[in-house]
Amino acid sequence: MWLDEAKIHVASGRGGDGLISFHRTRYNPRGSPDGGDGGAGGDVIIRATRSMNTLLHFQNQIHFRAENGAPGGPNQRTGARGKDCVILVPVGTVVRDLHTGEVLADLTEEGQEVVIAKGGKGGRGNKAFTTSTRQAPRIRELGEPGEERWLKLELRLLADVGIVGFPNVGKSSLISRISHKKAKVAAYPFTTLAPNLGAVQVDKGSFVVADLPGLVVGAHEGKGLGDRFLKHATRARLLLHLVDLARVEGRDPLKDYFALRREIEAWEELRGKPEVVAGNKIDLLSPEQVAEEVARFRAEGIDLHPISAVRGDGVKELVYLLWRKLQELPREEEEKERPRKRVWQLTPTGPAFVVEKDGDVFVVRGEAVERLVRRLDLTTRDAQEYLMERLERLGVMAALRRRGLKEGDTVRIGGVELEYQE
Repeated sequence: MWLDEAKIHVASGRGGDGLISFHRTRYNPRGSPDGGDGGAGGDVIIRATRSMNTLLHFQNQIHFRAENGAPGGPNQRTGARGKDCVILVPVGTVVRDLHTGEVLADLTEEGQEVVIAKGGKGGRGNKAFTTSTRQAPRIRELGEPGEERWLKLELRLLADVGIVGFPNVGKSSLISRISHKKAKVAAYPFTTLAPNLGAVQVDKGSFVVADLPGLVVGAHEGKGLGDRFLKHATRARLLLHLVDLARVEGRDPLKDYFALRREIEAWEELRGKPEVVAGNKIDLLSPEQVAEEVARFRAEGIDLHPISAVRGDGVKELVYLLWRKLQELPREEEEKERPRKRVWQLTPTGPAFVVEKDGDVFVVRGEAVERLVRRLDLTTRDAQEYLMERLERLGVMAALRRRGLKEGDTVRIGGVELEYQE
């Protein structure tokens, strides 16, 4: 079985908490701060591999979580970093944010990877807060939480030539003929429910062809298997448009061609993609009938190449034509450089902070300020005093006073409420 779409949930690891610790000796009974920092949480990494060709295994597992970082230890020991969670996907996988549809990564090479959820930073231990005026701080940071998100994975085939056409025009027979790949062929719509790939040898070179699932009218709107077919066709550098000249299904090949062209042109990523047009099943026609069909297409400005995928007529000439066309087209990797590894992080936007009133409560909003409060362990007086110093330096206290803050008033930052004391 083959699957080309999947939804997964990923969560990176939480950072380890920093430690409040003092190293006491016979000559220093009060001790000096030596609390270590917490370890960073593990990342969630998606990595492309050619050892896979389907997303089927994501039917059985959809939740992926990296390890949390370990807390800091005494003697300035840093906690262990959480183990990364590495998710393997086939080469050609597109990673999207499930809710926004934004493309986060397009993995088209062996070993290419993206850090899709960055692990939380470890909290600092009290040793890190030591200054000339604060020599025995009881201050530590808590580890940052990791990131969580739902993702949509889409597998798009990597092929040089995509063979397109309505059901039963002979796509599977053609790929079997030119690539020596024996595909199971049956005469019913959507014969090819999963794309077939084959390598075609041409002298000392080769190219990859993909026999893609058949279409119906309205494919670009998602009818039948069409929208999934169109998605795979976007990867191909060249389209081979196949029609049935023998009209085995009772359809006019020229009308079929224009109907399929409308579907392709309606899909933005395929619009303007170069193509070669071939007419199949000439073994069922007389030479005069073949010439008549070629003339009909030529009258519309279409260069039709008649072939028989079953008997082999015209197939060699078609293969060499495709090869020549491919030499004229740039490879995708030549068009744009791709980084081997990319880190994707949820980035805050907007002003540094804003001050609002919620009834009698002063509310401070802002990623940096909320992060400061969220990370500090405010159970000690030292930490509370340190927080006030930082808020003064950030300009938060000045902004609150301008809004009328008085002693005894409540200030809410993130999920923490503080009582202001002069």
